[in-house]
Amino acid sequence: MTETKAPPSVLRVSTLEFPDTVISSPLPVVVDFHAAWCGPCAQLAPVLEELAEEFTGRLAFVKVDVDAEPALAKSFGIRSLPSLIFYQGGHPRELIAGMKGKADLRRWIEGHLAG
Repeated sequence: MTETKAPPSVLRVSTLEFPDTVISSPLPVVVDFHAAWCGPCAQLAPVLEELAEEFTGRLAFVKVDVDAEPALAKSFGIRSLPSLIFYQGGHPRELIAGMKGKADLRRWIEGHLAG
């Protein structure tokens, strides 16, 4: 019997996919700017996967690799990793940078969803 793997809860997007996936999203979106060489990014990845599962149907999560998409990262002024941007209604609402714990991220997300 072969095991089927569920699709990732946090989608990886490119510059070309960004407008349709983030700006045109009917749901609010958390965009994670990360890099493979970034230790804190690797630590944050499973936390974002858990939060994506928790907020299914209310919020979307996407990842942007800054090494693969440097122009996109530059357009948002990304200077440190990881950096998260909360998007709502096609507009960036807030950027937070650095490693955050799951409880802090949940409060940050819920604050935006409530407001």
